[in-house]
Amino acid sequence: MTDRIAAAFAANGKRAALMPYLMGGFPDLATSRRIGEAYAEAGADLVELGVPFSDPLADGPAIHAAATAALRAGATVEGVLEVGRALAERLPVAVMCYANPIVARGARPFARALAEAGIAGLIVPDLPAEEAADVRAGCNEHGVALIPLIAPTTPDDRLKAIGASARGFLYTVSLTGTTGERTQLAEDLPQVIDRAKRATTVPVAVGFGIATPEQASQAASAGADGVIVGSRLVREAAEAKNPPEAVKRLVEDLAAGLMPNAQRPTPNA
Repeated sequence: MTDRIAAAFAANGKRAALMPYLMGGFPDLATSRRIGEAYAEAGADLVELGVPFSDPLADGPAIHAAATAALRAGATVEGVLEVGRALAERLPVAVMCYANPIVARGARPFARALAEAGIAGLIVPDLPAEEAADVRAGCNEHGVALIPLIAPTTPDDRLKAIGASARGFLYTVSLTGTTGERTQLAEDLPQVIDRAKRATTVPVAVGFGIATPEQASQAASAGADGVIVGSRLVREAAEAKNPPEAVKRLVEDLAAGLMPNAQRPTPNA
């Protein structure tokens, strides 16, 4: 299944792979599945599938609100993995889950459940590298890529260690802070991406703060192998009368901005 991630980065026809974020169970499980299917139809290369959690410390207001609504609507880990199972028939899925639900179920049983659902990767934003051994072992045992995160503030020695252990891709946070839409990307994004690339052999995908086709294009121009878009899509799903159709149009625009012949704006232009 990790080979599916590699293929999505290597042969997508874009300047960078497009990975939209989906909150599992928002506004309900059935609609979240349709939103994920709309992503695939609109040109997404992978999907990041969020498991709703009550204390999502890495997430800003839009995703936090969606997680709360999903939990109130009855979303469970098992229900979200069933959404992932359906989407994995169309494109690679990386589950984003906070550490507590994983620890509660056990790292190896959780990784096995991911593999049985056809999930290709796992992102755990609150799992320090020093405490990742059990989760990494479970993922390795079941062929699931444990995808680590780095920040602009990650020291060089720590970045080197994280980059060496990365599987699937290296999730590179573009800024200091939580997820959310920003009016412009960080000026030092090319340097952040360059540091990440020198520390790992897997693709480097950039997330946090990317909300528009122009920003996605800027991230690709800065050297990103992949672009992750979350809060803007979650907000659209929350506000639209027909969430799958609304997010489909946005993903189509994002994909168009990453095509080789698309205009390449300079950072913060």
